[in-house]
Amino acid sequence: MSDDERWRNLGFEETQAAYKSGSQNARVWTEGWVANHLYCPNCSSPRLSQHPNNSPVADFGCQSCGEDYELKSQKGRFGPRVADGAYRTMLDRLKASDNPNLILMNYDLTALSVTNLIVVPKQFFTANIVEARRPLALTARRAGWQGCNILLRDVPDSGKIWLVRDRQWTPQDEVLASWRRTLFLRTESLAARGWLLEVMKCVEGLGRSEFTLEDVYACEQHLSGLFPANKNVRPKIRRQLQVLRDRGFLEFAGRGAYRLTPNP
Repeated sequence: MSDDERWRNLGFEETQAAYKSGSQNARVWTEGWVANHLYCPNCSSPRLSQHPNNSPVADFGCQSCGEDYELKSQKGRFGPRVADGAYRTMLDRLKASDNPNLILMNYDLTALSVTNLIVVPKQFFTANIVEARRPLALTARRAGWQGCNILLRDVPDSGKIWLVRDRQWTPQDEVLASWRRTLFLRTESLAARGWLLEVMKCVEGLGRSEFTLEDVYACEQHLSGLFPANKNVRPKIRRQLQVLRDRGFLEFAGRGAYRLTPNP
């Protein structure tokens, strides 16, 4: 089987249920599919290696470029929140270079196949999109343990890269271009990234490729609530637009007008 044929395959190869638990079978099937069929969206290496079970950092890694990936899978589409691990561990990971990228998979157990697959690059993870869950009760086996949710609704659209949508692969060159388009965020501090991501969301929320500075100023009150320590929000907005322009995410069209740069 050629690499092209293997990448188009969305079916799980394990047809025999190894466990009585459906969730355990689904975990084995989905992890096996990623290991056998998913390429690295950073460098296009045709295979990801599975880390040992309960690895503290991630589930998969690319031996070619060193990118790590954490897999979350479920039958239905993901909602606005995605449950993750320990809250404090997540906050510590945000500050480290080994924070993994996130793979979100939807699957169909009747057809034993992948239906949707999204990757969220790690540069889109800031404290603003991590929500603490209520600690476990004192009567629980892990009393006091506190998990977290990833607020998927707060990730800009440019941070949700579709590899498979409704059982159809996205062309690989489009995936790689979408990945490269936002790599500049990795060079920014967490604080700077927070501002850039929020302005990116404001721009994408306008719903059009061309817009004006005044259009983005409509987000001033929202941004003031997110960053109450900043008393000069409009100059801050202008600065973020300049950075996004300099990094190639936006183009300046003159007279206070901008346009989103399409993927190359």
